Amino acid sequence: MKIDPDAVLWSAPERERAGRPLIVLLHGYGSHEGDLFGLSPRLPLNAVVASLRAPLEENGGNAWFTLMNSERGNPPVGNVNAAALAVLSWLDTVESGPVALLGFSQGAAVALQMLRHAPKRFAATVALAGFIASGTEGDEALAAAKPPVFYGRGTADTVITEAAVERTEAWLPGHTTLTGRIYEDLAHSISAQELSDVAAFLAEHLG
Repeated sequence: MKIDPDAVLWSAPERERAGRPLIVLLHGYGSHEGDLFGLSPRLPLNAVVASLRAPLEENGGNAWFTLMNSERGNPPVGNVNAAALAVLSWLDTVESGPVALLGFSQGAAVALQMLRHAPKRFAATVALAGFIASGTEGDEALAAAKPPVFYGRGTADTVITEAAVERTEAWLPGHTTLTGRIYEDLAHSISAQELSDVAAFLAEHLG
């Protein structure tokens, strides 16, 4: 599995990226790199934004891991690992200042899984309407590092299962420095208030 570098959307040309903070956007299932990129103007302006396209084609768009033969809200951890390692490999080719992750739904699951593989690599991680995959690989190192994570979800989200939410909310406090927010009546989406909270969180941790 590999990230297509030609499909990455950047908020700044290469000549303007050196040394600046980087925010990596990871879209949801069946979507594309242009989906979250529209949020860029609302994110800290000192940072460069890179929006990635998930490697798998599925459900009329792209996916980080397949939903075929997969329990809803509990995909095989190996599939999530493959996506997380693909993004980490792509990051190894990029020069930047501090790096933050912002993932939605499947993208949030991948972002949290990346922390298990690189507990000290990210200045901040935002996981919206997503979940942590099952498994414990890397959890001991992550619990020691406790990197800052913003976790947001809506009370009207019917896409992420209750079991996945419970697993995530039980796991996050022991493995991250958590900023958790629950938004009343928000479905499987991102509200203006949530985006404002995310921007403030990223500004705090990216400087």
